[in-house]
Amino acid sequence: MSESVLTDAPHPTEAAVAPSRSRANLELFVVGLGALVVSLSQSVLVPVLGTLPAALDTSAGNVSWLLTSTLLVAAVSVPIMGRLGDMFGKRLMLLVAMGALTVGSLLTAVTDNIGLLIAGRAIQGAAAAAVPLGISLLAGLMPKERVGSSVALISAMLGVGGALGLPFAGFVAEHADFHMLFWVNAVAGLVAFVGILTIVPESTVRTGGRVDLVGSVLLAAGLVSLMLPLAQASSWGLASAKVLGLLAASVVILCVFVWSQLRITDPLVDLNALRRKPIVLTNLASVLFGFALFASFIGTAAYVEAPEVSGYGFGSSLLVGGLAMLPSGIAMLLLSPLAAKLIAVRGAPFTLALGAVVVALGWLMRIVWSGNLTEVIIGATVVGIGTGVGYAAIPSLINEHSPASEISAANGLNALFRSLGSSLASAIGGSMLAANTVILGDFAVPSIDAYRELFALCAGASVLAAVIVLLIPRRQVA
Repeated sequence: MSESVLTDAPHPTEAAVAPSRSRANLELFVVGLGALVVSLSQSVLVPVLGTLPAALDTSAGNVSWLLTSTLLVAAVSVPIMGRLGDMFGKRLMLLVAMGALTVGSLLTAVTDNIGLLIAGRAIQGAAAAAVPLGISLLAGLMPKERVGSSVALISAMLGVGGALGLPFAGFVAEHADFHMLFWVNAVAGLVAFVGILTIVPESTVRTGGRVDLVGSVLLAAGLVSLMLPLAQASSWGLASAKVLGLLAASVVILCVFVWSQLRITDPLVDLNALRRKPIVLTNLASVLFGFALFASFIGTAAYVEAPEVSGYGFGSSLLVGGLAMLPSGIAMLLLSPLAAKLIAVRGAPFTLALGAVVVALGWLMRIVWSGNLTEVIIGATVVGIGTGVGYAAIPSLINEHSPASEISAANGLNALFRSLGSSLASAIGGSMLAANTVILGDFAVPSIDAYRELFALCAGASVLAAVIVLLIPRRQVA
């Protein structure tokens, strides 16, 4: 890829003078807060979705677009904003992402109109780029000895925010109006925006160049065609004509996109970099990890909230269902520094493989031990521990094998692969749970066999991730 790098600073630490310890802590705090709020906003609506059709006087299909709109915009914005971050500044695009979160949250906080709510959630979707942008920015700003732990912490926020969002939403659902969820997001997003604006400096590595408008349109169309059927698979059916047609269209459009990227001198995506073996294998593992984490969300809260007559549930409230995920989020947060040390000692591939094995162990525990709520929480926490360790290693691998001038785009694309894994979990897991049910009076719930099949699939995916990442060579340090 032809590019003009504005500086030849070393990679990954590009700052000429390392910030003081207190300054570095402030920079990490505000960027971490932004990542946490973004992750929180993506999961916080899930527990209250069932109550919204009545509250908003609309259909369940319309309400589902509150999630789908966010997913589609996130899929498109993450890789594009990552590339723009490399071109014009990672801090600048991080501010754009946090601004989108704040504006979208404010809009959804002040309205009951379903159309405006969907629009607000779509605006929030652009904020998903904050996590890979934050990872890329801190990789260059932090002192060399703190890069690993800082990157691990920001990456862990993907899981921490989701785990915290479920009990928070459950508490709000039981004690307040759902708009409170968005008010909290708006205030926290504004605090993070102001903090980043006033405390965090801009990256000194930028490529410049022109925006590839044709590539951006093709990538957006291809990703929407891919993600939309996955998001709507539970209502449309995995084998429906709409799902299969859109998936086929996505293949065609993305092939045209690849062709276009190979014919221009300043492409949106550097396919030569994307084809590097470590990047390919890391992105494949990211899909599997994204699958495992999201499956834990859909396979834990709903599981413990199911009535006892289902044969496995505990009839728990929304709040208790969310709290069942809280220990896993805390474990992800606390273990991120340990994961960073393990990466430094044993390498990122080993650490990622270890995380995958722990995830598989957690899913096996969910299959074998589920007689009481404590056993379910322990199993979910083990899954969270493994996911947190893996998520700490993934950006380290991306940063190691990407040029400094493309680090933001590379992390953005990796985040897209994680999101693809989550979408696959939603589509495949949702279909598996819907295909094998038990009838309880006037409604049906997934059977225990359906859950076990999903957990077994997740365990197998985790083992496959471990095998894949062990093929990644450890980078030799001179």
